[in-house]
Amino acid sequence: MDEKYMDLALELAKKGKGYVNPNPMVGAVVVKDGEIVGKGWHKFFGGPHAEVYALDEAQEKAEGATLYVTLEPCSHFGKTPPCAEKIKKMKIKKCVIACLDPNPLVAGRGKKILEDAGIEVVVGVREKEAKEINKVFLKYITKKNPYLFLKCAITLDGKIATNYKDSKWITNEKAREKVQHLRHEFMGIMVGINTLINDNPRLTARIENGVNPFRIVVDPYLKTPFESNFVNMADDNKGIIITSSENKDSVKAKEFENKNIKLIYMEGYDFSVNEILKKVGELKIDSVLLEGGSFLISKAFKENRIDGGEIFIAPKILGGGLPFINGFDFKEIKDCFHLENVKFNVYDDNISVEFHK
Repeated sequence: MDEKYMDLALELAKKGKGYVNPNPMVGAVVVKDGEIVGKGWHKFFGGPHAEVYALDEAQEKAEGATLYVTLEPCSHFGKTPPCAEKIKKMKIKKCVIACLDPNPLVAGRGKKILEDAGIEVVVGVREKEAKEINKVFLKYITKKNPYLFLKCAITLDGKIATNYKDSKWITNEKAREKVQHLRHEFMGIMVGINTLINDNPRLTARIENGVNPFRIVVDPYLKTPFESNFVNMADDNKGIIITSSENKDSVKAKEFENKNIKLIYMEGYDFSVNEILKKVGELKIDSVLLEGGSFLISKAFKENRIDGGEIFIAPKILGGGLPFINGFDFKEIKDCFHLENVKFNVYDDNISVEFHK
């Protein structure tokens, strides 16, 4: 029965996808005498935690009940009061936790508060599944470095565009719809300057109630056009340009800053992906969707910095065209990059290869 109720809590937790970053997705279920008396999930960043919703719904029925929660209840004052104290106050008898919270502000303290109050605590029910749905949070809270997820649309022969830079559309409508959900799920989206100039993307999550990501452009020489969609949408304060510190006092840099675009300055002109992500992480952006182009994707692979991804493949052959990855070569097959934990998705006549470390 513990697994059954924890599975429900996990499904509730997933409802927070894209809305709670950089917080974790958490679900909670209160059960008494075999009856579910309270349910909840963390709905938005800064809002009440899952346990609060579930316990408030249960009200007096929470006394003597069992609480199932996908992540260790918090033990500190943040944007909300500590959930562990509320669990004590509501006189929960038993608390079943899928996995402990590695956040240094929690890290076993929530569990200890409950145990010290005489509450029976069980840890590890559906732990693997709980860690899987919060892999972004678990990396960011321990490393302070964003989770990097690759999205790429290619032809069967591995091209992202023709030699004339035409790329609309390689994949079908169903595959492109999935991409909009990815843009909602991850907190930032990153492209190189050539992709911005050639495609003039909006880099938004075009789904109902979607949350638009922070738009990050890697632009060493500050070539971003003022007439681009990227600049025209700057009023939402989600535009970020990664550029050389040589541009710091330029007129163009000042104009971008006046348009509410944040500039992150780095030394030189050839930035490592890892250093870029460190700077992005300092802005409390916990995850980045890497959408191209070829140079940036190749650099991320060479630095072994990609945590996961989804490569969409259309049944089209260009022959020529721009490859989605280049700049390195292996003499032997055994030495090449091998994607891990692979699964295949079907989008009508398109497929994708999804993977993560």
